[in-house]
Formats: sequence, C-alpha cells, structure tokens
Amino acid sequence: MVKRVEIRQSVMAADERHARAIRKEMGRRSIVMLNLIGSPGAGKTTLLEATLRKASFRCAVIEGDVATSRDAERIAAAGAPVVQINTKGGCHLEAHLVAKALESLPLDEIDVLFVENVGNLVCPAEFDLGEDGKIAVSSVPEGADKPLKYPHLFHQALAVILTKADLKPHVAFDDALFWNDVTGLNPKAPRLEVASTRGEGIGDWISLVEMWLRSKGEGR
Repeated sequence: MVKRVEIRQSVMAADERHARAIRKEMGRRSIVMLNLIGSPGAGKTTLLEATLRKASFRCAVIEGDVATSRDAERIAAAGAPVVQINTKGGCHLEAHLVAKALESLPLDEIDVLFVENVGNLVCPAEFDLGEDGKIAVSSVPEGADKPLKYPHLFHQALAVILTKADLKPHVAFDDALFWNDVTGLNPKAPRLEVASTRGEGIGDWISLVEMWLRSKGEGR
C-alpha cells in the first residue's frame, strides 16, 4: 500500500518568517533595503563603491559570497559598515543569514541597506530576504540576451542597471535587444546605464534610491 503525504506548508516557511520580520523591522526604521543580483563580474561591488563615494544618505552593506571577504574589504575601505556572509557553496543568500548579519550592523545610523547577493542570476531571484526590491544588474560584456534567458529576475526587478556601459564601443552589444526585452518583461522598472569606474550614471542611480527613501519615510 502506497501512502501519500501532502506537504501543506512551504519548505521555506521558516525562512519566509525571517523575511517578514526583516521587512517589518526595516519598515519600522524607514531603512530602504535593496538586494543587488547579478552574475559574477557584473560589477555589483564596483557599483556599490561608486555609490558610497557620492551618496549623501547613510549606507551599510551585507556582502554575500561563496568564499573570501575580498568584496567586504573593498566596501569597508570605501567607509561603509559591512558584514560578510560566506555561503560555503550555497548559490544564494537566505533570510535567516541576513537576519543574523543585521545583528552586527548599526541600524540606528543608516538609511539604506544594500545586500550584494552571491553572483548568480537564478537562485537569488527565488528567495525573499525582506528587501524592498531586487535590483537586476547586468553588464555589457555579458551580452544582450540575459533578460530573456533569466526572465524571473528581470520580471520582478525594482530596477534594471546595465553596468560597464563605457565598454559598448569595444563589445558587440545589441542595445535595442537588451532594453526591448527588459521592457517586455517589466515595462515599469526604471532603467539605468552606468560606468561605475568613471562615475557615469551614478548620480541617476543615487537619485532613484533617494526617491525610494523619501517614499518609504512618507509611508510610515
């Protein structure tokens, strides 16, 4: 006789509870929490460094990597409080890990919390960390086909950032294909192009974060 077992509760239910608690706490403090998701080498850390140099709002960063603390060291050198999470093989961050990291951050002294997820376009898009939104980060050298190859991330993204835009003259990149696919998946998402090492487009990105920060404060 075969017995059927029905699973009525999400296997991620415990982590979802952590995500809800994080979202509630960030709301209480009016902290904007943004989850940056992109491939390895997409320029997420460089984008954060450029942001920290120019932003007037107070920031902290949670760095997610399989191993090493090199990205966290770069963020610390830029002057922001940072916590490194090493997943030791895991392909994404989970809310219970973020909740633990928050214990080491001066939440009373920050306005925006950036989470740099593990380099991956698939798994991080599936997990709620309690963030206000996921930011899809894609770079020119990766090619223009990423939105349709990884539609879940781009469909739900709060904003889409194309990095390393200064490399367009040197790389075969179909601008129209990339942005038309983004529009088809997520017509309302703000679209930005940046060249972080040159500071190009960073002002527009900071203005967007400032808008979200004002909106969150007004919504209290």
